[in-house]
Amino acid sequence: MLAKRTLEICHKALDDLKAKNIVSINIKQSSSFADFFLIASATSDRHASALADNVIDKLKKEQKMILGIEGKNNPSWVLIDCDDVIVNIMLEDTRDFYDLESLWGDPNQVFSSAYEV
Repeated sequence: MLAKRTLEICHKALDDLKAKNIVSINIKQSSSFADFFLIASATSDRHASALADNVIDKLKKEQKMILGIEGKNNPSWVLIDCDDVIVNIMLEDTRDFYDLESLWGDPNQVFSSAYEV
């Protein structure tokens, strides 16, 4: 349940700043390092940075754990490790190239809302 609450906080933080194509992937069965991937597209480097800052601020406000942040200096892909939830904020071309949904997602495990999980 803790992971689901963290997922909801992160999803709302992304949605608040108009992230594009937000999806959650349940990776609990195939991963030992997290329960969910949350993937969202940003429209620009500045948008990606703002999205990451909002996620971080909301997590801190809710006293949720942040284990690490990668990519803030090169925001074509910002990764925020929230223990059981890994947030990936990517520019659209970076997201298309790495295609995390196909790599990690079973079509039955990919959700467009944190509340569907």
